[in-house]
Amino acid sequence: MKKFAIAGAAAALFAIPAAANAEAFLQVETGLDSVSVSGDSDEGVNYGISAGYDLPLSGGMFVGIQGTVADSTVKECASDIFTAGDRLCVKTGRDLAAVVRLGTSVGEKSKLYVLGGYTNARIRATYTDGVNSASDGANGDGFRLGAGYQYDLSDRLFLKAEYRYSNYESDVSRHNAIVALGAKF
Repeated sequence: MKKFAIAGAAAALFAIPAAANAEAFLQVETGLDSVSVSGDSDEGVNYGISAGYDLPLSGGMFVGIQGTVADSTVKECASDIFTAGDRLCVKTGRDLAAVVRLGTSVGEKSKLYVLGGYTNARIRATYTDGVNSASDGANGDGFRLGAGYQYDLSDRLFLKAEYRYSNYESDVSRHNAIVALGAKF
């Protein structure tokens, strides 16, 4: 246990100079959301917010963390043509993610990066028979991989384009093509 404490203290000492140049950020984002369940997919609009913290490394490299809270308009409904009023709908719910980003500066105003981490999404199902209705939801744990490009509009504002692939339990996956507008602090 002492070895871990000493290693942690040493890492913190090396991180102090870099932390002075670290940047926190907050962004609003939207884009295409394609959700696939057992090979069948539906598309919609993804929207949400992300916040993070980038720590510069040597040679123009950086490492960072990012947390995301998002939702989507993806929804699929089916009605029974033989029974009036029967309707089943499945809709994506909130999507939470925590990822690590690793990237490099490309010129003075641009960054390229890759990301990877954990994601948890919710799917909700509702059923009505025309008189009564019921709903239920389930969460799926998974991993997220992606890559992105960030362009600084000014010292504080940036634009971002990002691709994300998420894979969840029960043969559910998701592809996102995101654009974001953010501010650095």
